[in-house]
Amino acid sequence: MINRDEIFDYAKKKFHTEPDYPWVKFPNYAVLRHNGNGKWYGLIMNVLRTKLSLSGEGSVDIINLKCDPELISLLRNEQGILPAYHMNKEHWITIVLDCPFPKEEIYKLINFSYDLTK
Repeated sequence: MINRDEIFDYAKKKFHTEPDYPWVKFPNYAVLRHNGNGKWYGLIMNVLRTKLSLSGEGSVDIINLKCDPELISLLRNEQGILPAYHMNKEHWITIVLDCPFPKEEIYKLINFSYDLTK
C-alpha cells in the first residue's frame, strides 16, 4: 500500500514537482504536472468506492497515470488496477492506493507516465 503523501514526496524528489490543486469544488484532487510544459503526468483523487464499483463504504484515494495501451491490458488483471476514472481508458489507468499492488511498481508507473507525457 501507498498513500498520497508518499507519492508527493516521490514526485518532489524525482521530478521536482509539487502537487497542484486546481479545483475549488474538489480541494483534495491533486494534479502532478511537468514543470516546463504543465502537462499532467498524474492525478490523485479521493473518490467514493461506489463510483469505482468497489465494495465497502466511504471513499478511497486513487491515482490516474498515463500508460502504454499494451501494458494497460496486462495491468488490468492486477488487483487495484482499474480503467481510468474520468480519463481516456485506452491511455490511462487508475490505481487504488489502499490496494496490495507493490509500491515499487507504482513508482515505476509514475516514472513511465512522466516520460509518456513529456
